[in-house]
Amino acid sequence: MKRNRKVKILATLGPASSEEAMIQKLHEAGADLFRINMSHASHDMMRTLIQRIRSVEARCGRPIGILADLQGPKLRVGKFAATKVELKPGQTFTLDNNDAPGDSTRVFLPHPEILESVKAGDRLLIDDGKLALRADKCDGKSIVTTVIAGTSISDRKGVSLPDTLLVAGVLTDKDRADLDAVLATDDVDWVALSFVQRPEDLIEVRKIVRGRVGLMAKIEKPQAIEHIEEIIELSDALMVARGDLGVEMPLEAVPGIQKQLIRACRRSGKPVVVATQMLESMISAPVPTRAEVSDVATAVFEGADAVMLSAESASGDYPVEAVSMMASIARTIEREPHYPGVIYAQRPQPEATSADAISLAARQIAETLKLAAIVCYTSSGTTGLRASRERPQVPILALSPSVQTARRLSVVWGMHCVVTHDATDLDDMVNRACRIVADEDFGKPGDRVIISAGVPLGTPGATNMLRIAYIGSDGQSGI
Repeated sequence: MKRNRKVKILATLGPASSEEAMIQKLHEAGADLFRINMSHASHDMMRTLIQRIRSVEARCGRPIGILADLQGPKLRVGKFAATKVELKPGQTFTLDNNDAPGDSTRVFLPHPEILESVKAGDRLLIDDGKLALRADKCDGKSIVTTVIAGTSISDRKGVSLPDTLLVAGVLTDKDRADLDAVLATDDVDWVALSFVQRPEDLIEVRKIVRGRVGLMAKIEKPQAIEHIEEIIELSDALMVARGDLGVEMPLEAVPGIQKQLIRACRRSGKPVVVATQMLESMISAPVPTRAEVSDVATAVFEGADAVMLSAESASGDYPVEAVSMMASIARTIEREPHYPGVIYAQRPQPEATSADAISLAARQIAETLKLAAIVCYTSSGTTGLRASRERPQVPILALSPSVQTARRLSVVWGMHCVVTHDATDLDDMVNRACRIVADEDFGKPGDRVIISAGVPLGTPGATNMLRIAYIGSDGQSGI
């Protein structure tokens, strides 16, 4: 199944899209990988969804990635005697460790880590920022605040802490149980870690996963922005999670942060996903707003690896239409006359390594000679990532003996992954590459391709060779 676009589409599964027939429709419409939201999926449902995705994969003959998104710490206030109370700006309101029902002066906060971490002057945002409080006095057992903005608070509303670094780790007990269940399946390709604040959060999870899945850090906290270079280095990919990020930071700052994160990931050669409310109106409407189309287009112009659908595909009325629309926007933008220039202007300088030099040369040769495709043999995925980092104008085919590698690369910009045996010698390597390019409809007899690989063949991380070949009339190499 050939995609006529470079950016990938990540679709969330849910009540509207959990059946196998619907998953296949979403894949055929353009979804390259699927997200299972562990905030809502039980372990049994997760295993069922994985089985259905793999059945679709077997029928379609294309590697499909699976992302399990951990819930992370959900911070909420307790309950009120009257369910909801009215507040006034300027009044005092206390959050404490007393589990009695709340009133207009106080409420239970069942999170000792917040009580221990908040300092005087820190902001507490309730219910996605509808109520803003400023901490005045903190003693580890209660937080006395002043109401800055907002007029009401009700049962179990969420708490955001834009100014506070929590002392507790990022994994909750639920996350640990979910992560164990994900790893036990041995069939999930990516795990997304919610509410990352510091590099130590990733180090803890890395020790648990031990390379069995790719680790995607969700950037939705101001503290993560302060440590972004270290977080990118320790993660395998990033997600710009604009929902919570837009609560904890000024909304007008989010577009600039999105650009910053995309460019930082491109410099590092790490995939980056842009998420949240991209086609929000399509939850209940068959077409998006003009502003939403522009939002998706901006992410494509910036060179994001993937764009994500959340409720649009999980619980909306038009999941297939949402995927089709996102794919159509991406294809159209990538054909814009200005698109290559924008992508080129953002291209990072190659690192001083042989692998980067080879990837740079492959792109330059392919574009100069107008070759049909860049073909890279990759066991671990590193060669594919470096080829994608260059953002070439020609298609990239990643050939790998590992289905796990091919699935993981499904989130990477421009990657068309094919699972194939390792080449036995140089002639087999060239012939196999030409044949696959022709079979996958990226080239025809007489077209030329450029092939990158490592010699000795099958050596991970040893990309050190380029070869130009043309496709013969029998689909084999003509050289």
